[in-house]
Amino acid sequence: MKTLTKELQNQISPDLALKLLKDGNLRFVNNLKVNRNLLQQVNETSESQHPFAVVISCMDSRTSAELIFDQGLGDVFSIRIAGNVINEDILGSAEFGCKVVGAKIVVVLGHTSCGAIKGAVNDVDLGHLHFITHKIQRCIPQLKKKYPSASESDLCAHVTKENIALGVSDLKSRSSILEEMSYKGEIKIVGALYDITSGVVEFIDT
Repeated sequence: MKTLTKELQNQISPDLALKLLKDGNLRFVNNLKVNRNLLQQVNETSESQHPFAVVISCMDSRTSAELIFDQGLGDVFSIRIAGNVINEDILGSAEFGCKVVGAKIVVVLGHTSCGAIKGAVNDVDLGHLHFITHKIQRCIPQLKKKYPSASESDLCAHVTKENIALGVSDLKSRSSILEEMSYKGEIKIVGALYDITSGVVEFIDT
């Protein structure tokens, strides 16, 4: 697998970027990782980097974007925060990755059995954690009305998916840069859900 150069990055369309991530996850699930010379990639990216994707994922130790999408050094901007929520720093990082460096896709990647989601559902208020849980909780009243008999685990599953959709919406509504790039077809902004029991990433319609 070649280390990405600017020329190779320019040849990747948003649709191809999505396919590269899907193909990488398929390899991961089937334990067919591409054989990479990581030390060579260290040397080849020492002066510049040209990632094709920005992945905004939870800080959960089981959700490393490079691993679950089977990508190498210099392929992915990995932005991690509990609950994969969007704040000003995340927005600025995604704008930098796409507008300045040239990434072609932004993925908001949630995962099953997320502790931040459970904390939001149970209204946990601990130190600065409320800055995260409050962002997630925006969708909970509506979901409780829609699923009044849902168990806690089922509600968490619904909140997880809705929180991903909120992340995608926040990227578009709060960043005129990302919104314009998406409108022009220069990038894709998509949501995805990682199953911690199977390793499968499901790209979802948000």
